[in-house]
Amino acid sequence: MTTLLLTAIMVPTAVALANLTAGWCRATAALTVAAALTVLGCAVALGIRLDPHPYVTLGGLLRADALSVTLLIVIGIVGTLAAVASIGYLDTELADGHTDTHGARLYATLTPAFIAAMVFAVCANNIGLTWVAIEATTVITAFLVGHRRTRRALEATWKYVVICSVGIAVAFLGTVVLYFAAQHAAAPAAHALDLDVLASYAPTLDPAVARLSGGLLLIGYGAKAGLVPFHTWLADAHSQAPAPVSALMSGVLLAVAFSVVLRINPIVDAATGPGFLRAALVTVGLATLLVAASMLTVTGDLKRLLAYSSMENMGLIALAAAAATPLAIAALLLHVLAHGIGKTVLFIAGGQLQASHQSTAIGDITGVLRRSPLIGACFATGLIVLLGLPPFALFASELGIARSLADARLAWVLAVAMGLVAVAFAALVRNASTLLLGDPPAGAPPLIAPASVAVSLLAGAGVSLALGVTAGPLAGLLHTAATQLGGLR
Repeated sequence: MTTLLLTAIMVPTAVALANLTAGWCRATAALTVAAALTVLGCAVALGIRLDPHPYVTLGGLLRADALSVTLLIVIGIVGTLAAVASIGYLDTELADGHTDTHGARLYATLTPAFIAAMVFAVCANNIGLTWVAIEATTVITAFLVGHRRTRRALEATWKYVVICSVGIAVAFLGTVVLYFAAQHAAAPAAHALDLDVLASYAPTLDPAVARLSGGLLLIGYGAKAGLVPFHTWLADAHSQAPAPVSALMSGVLLAVAFSVVLRINPIVDAATGPGFLRAALVTVGLATLLVAASMLTVTGDLKRLLAYSSMENMGLIALAAAAATPLAIAALLLHVLAHGIGKTVLFIAGGQLQASHQSTAIGDITGVLRRSPLIGACFATGLIVLLGLPPFALFASELGIARSLADARLAWVLAVAMGLVAVAFAALVRNASTLLLGDPPAGAPPLIAPASVAVSLLAGAGVSLALGVTAGPLAGLLHTAATQLGGLR
């Protein structure tokens, strides 16, 4: 199993170095696809071999448990879909003159490096190393967000870098405070931030220091996850990033950042009791839902619409983490997986619409279903996934989150959340109806999807449907993760 862990990290890293040397071509693009498929294969193999072990570690630095394996599956699926779509994206950008050979090589290098950084973040056994990996994703994605080098792209890049750097600095302070608490609880200095060591010493941590650390970590990694109050970077970055990069950021990176909160939740609960982080997560989750629902009702931009939808889903995930029952954690992880795949389909389809119209204004992109049955049907499928309608998995995950909130005596939170979700639902349906079913504008350009984009869209829609029909193969993995992360609630 340790070989599988190393393979999942080293293969994308090696591909990034190879692409840096070779430049961009179809062969290097295929290597990125192979790297993402390798991550997915390693995740599946780890999931099979992990039972009956609760977790395995490699030299105390890397860790494979049910949570990391679940996130590796998300990274592998979304990374593969985004890497395949990137072939068509770069071909179009080079043909239209929006990028040059150097820009294409940088993109081809940074995409597998981005995947490698996320893999390391979810497999690190040390909170400090996780912080390094999350910071690495900020540096890498900054160049990807500004890939087209337009004024708006550069503004979005700087906004993303400044806000996320502030958040990561707060998370670093929280990590230092947690180390201080572990040291004073007599944890060994060299391993005081290891997850297994922190779990064993959690009941002896000073409650006041643990509260301070938990709050700082929630604020810091919440900024990276797009939670209020440091959420303002998300819409700008997603609207300017290349569509496959937006898919990776929205479908995976937000969840990877929030996974750190899931890791520290039972540790802080053991030191302080379940009330502190629950209250903080409820506050942040409802505030994020409120902002997202409000912005969804007024935005007229397709990619911003999808970005605010990501905020809405992260707010729901934060509320599930507040409940922190085994059902809540299982539903949360299923939600992460289903949302990641569905949002990838939407961003890739949206990127193709943007390329055809040279605009992301919904008013400029209408009648898509009649003009391109492929793009229209795949966009509609992704939208149905996002709306949480059956038979897709988001329907089951949202039901699980609702039930877990009720079981955790958070019925008032559930009522408020469902009201905000209903507002977001109506806004998404209204905008999507205009985009899919409205009258095409005069002189509307043809909608043609390159072969790689078509493959990615069809594969993503198919995987979403398969996951909705049955999540059986993942049931054991989700149950194990729920048991391990259930905390004291």
